[in-house]
Amino acid sequence: MAMGNSRSVFSVAVAGDLTYGKEKKNMELYDELVARGLIAQVTDEKEIRELINAGKAVFYIGFDPTADSLHVGHFMALCLMKRLQMGGNKPIALLGGGTGMIGDPSGKTDMRKMLTKEDINHNIECFKKQMSRFIEFGEDKAIMVNNGDWLLDLNYIDLLREVGPHFSVNRMLAAECYKQRMERGLSFLEFNYMIMQSYDFMELFKRYGCNMQFGGDDQWSNMLGGTELIRRKLGKDAYAMTINLLLNSEGKKMGKTESGAVWLDAEKTSPYEFFQYWRNVADADVIKCLKMLTFLPLEEIQEMESWQGSELNKAKEILAYELTKLVHGAEEADKAKAAAAALFAGGGNSENMPRTVLSDDDFVDGNIDILSIMVKAGMTASKSEARRAVEQGGVSVNGEKVTDVKAVFGRSAFEGEFIVKKGKKSFMRVEV
Repeated sequence: MAMGNSRSVFSVAVAGDLTYGKEKKNMELYDELVARGLIAQVTDEKEIRELINAGKAVFYIGFDPTADSLHVGHFMALCLMKRLQMGGNKPIALLGGGTGMIGDPSGKTDMRKMLTKEDINHNIECFKKQMSRFIEFGEDKAIMVNNGDWLLDLNYIDLLREVGPHFSVNRMLAAECYKQRMERGLSFLEFNYMIMQSYDFMELFKRYGCNMQFGGDDQWSNMLGGTELIRRKLGKDAYAMTINLLLNSEGKKMGKTESGAVWLDAEKTSPYEFFQYWRNVADADVIKCLKMLTFLPLEEIQEMESWQGSELNKAKEILAYELTKLVHGAEEADKAKAAAAALFAGGGNSENMPRTVLSDDDFVDGNIDILSIMVKAGMTASKSEARRAVEQGGVSVNGEKVTDVKAVFGRSAFEGEFIVKKGKKSFMRVEV
């Protein structure tokens, strides 16, 4: 995975910006999380505040390996883990080698695709490499564990006897994570997910003294199940805190583009594309993203709240640069920033622009049409979408507007520079 020297860059980038606890007199860590808009719900604010501020939280966040790369949604969780680790708290990154065999129904309208054990193990290895670039693992630091180590060897009857009596079916069906699936059909397989996640919390509590669980706000019911199971089975208190989901001003999850998710793997989403995604966020979302995702001091971000017009564009550039630097390193962030600046100025260096390479199969009788180019490049999801973009006058090649939806290009057209532009902000260098 070509992600640059992200680990060292991440550590350096944050170390000088934030200090918590006694060293930071004006704001405790918990209050900073609140001010950044990160906290959604907590089970016991007084206890959680005291644990976090004192650096005594041993907390976990779960990551089901549903793909071979982490994405923007995971990135916010990783940033939270880093913030808490900097405050002296101990993170546990829980990889779902067991729960990934079932699939979490939370936030989904349809059943997730069933993954093979081989796929899950491959994805876990990919996650491990990426996480180690952000979080400091080691003795007395963060730890990484796989819930497959205990879930996959469970005896079904024993599990039913051990935890079954502590879960009310009526309460489970009333949980928000199941409600939206009831109309479309909720499988018994997915119905068990809450029990598996609750069992994880109890197991981590027993093995590692894990006293807190953090997760997305759509995980609230599952997390409460864990705190209740620990209380009933072990007679101990454990706590849960959910993070606000990263939503745009329209209430939709961020981290999606026309070509799919925004990944942290440079092979799946290039540093330039990653930079451009954040450079193009809506005006109403930029300050929120700066607060939730970057490690810039709150004082700096609050000064930007009054910015308008061209100043907001500057704030977006800051956001894009900071996040690209965290994920891909300063060198890649510099390249992406320079390429974007050159292109927006008209012409300029396209060396760092994302590229699409055409194969022989993409050509028909030595030609390829503009709609096929745009779909191949991931600039549109379909030819019909590409057609609309052309008809609306939003597509150009090497600075010249394409007006004919049937426009074709021979191989010779790609011997020099071939830059496709859609709208004002989407660029792609196409090669053969």
